[in-house]
Amino acid sequence: MKKILTIQDFSCYGQCSLTVALPIISTFGIETVCLPTSLLSNHTAGFKGFTCLDLTNELNKIINHWNIEGFSFDGIYTGYLGSNSLVDIACSLVDKYKHDNDIVLCDPAMADFGKLYPAFDNSYVESMKRLVSKSTHIIPNITEAALLTDIEYKDNYSYDELCNMMIKLSNMGPKYVILTGISKKEDELGALIYNSYDKSFNYIANKKINKQFHGTGDIFASVLFGDLINGKTLFESTKLAVDFTLESIINTLDDNDHWYSVHFEKALPMIIKDN
Repeated sequence: MKKILTIQDFSCYGQCSLTVALPIISTFGIETVCLPTSLLSNHTAGFKGFTCLDLTNELNKIINHWNIEGFSFDGIYTGYLGSNSLVDIACSLVDKYKHDNDIVLCDPAMADFGKLYPAFDNSYVESMKRLVSKSTHIIPNITEAALLTDIEYKDNYSYDELCNMMIKLSNMGPKYVILTGISKKEDELGALIYNSYDKSFNYIANKKINKQFHGTGDIFASVLFGDLINGKTLFESTKLAVDFTLESIINTLDDNDHWYSVHFEKALPMIIKDN
């Protein structure tokens, strides 16, 4: 049985980060070990306020104990981290626990719509570049990809520009790049994937729902990672992640009170059927 480590925040309310990663990856039949970087009362989008407890000091104690126990993992998935020091910790954990054939998936989780999240500055981008360089797979959105490659952000890029951006990202270290939030047509939304080994690009999309939901990036990343760990190809895993995310959104459309995330739980049978 595979055992993975995921490093990201724990938002108690809001169906994102670890409360998404743990159930989804576990559904793949993978033992999911969680290292929470911070504890939040709820995620930070749409709510009037939140509490946040930085767990950096506790993480060092946990890691020291893990060293004594001699734990090991078959893959690592990093999500929202929150500070330069936490990125440093994630980098050190990748250095320690990564084996030759392990998957290390990094979701940069730091920006969207052309801007960094309010808590971050350019120093965080530089820190994230170090983590990206140690990863085998990265899944940035277009804003994050532009920041990581020092390319000026704009609302529209040509297909060739996106491909060149992904090659530049791959040259930083990761052999596989999955660029999310890509649309070739107005009525579809998906991802563009790049495999540096055979220099191939593939576009995978499904129906676009013209409504914004929070937490879908975490859902996409968790499905992608779990499927990859189970030995599926990048194309297969990306397709499942695209389809699963859409199904989660569709399951939420009739629930007007559920604005803060999506009902991914109702889509979990898709994973069981696929595996």
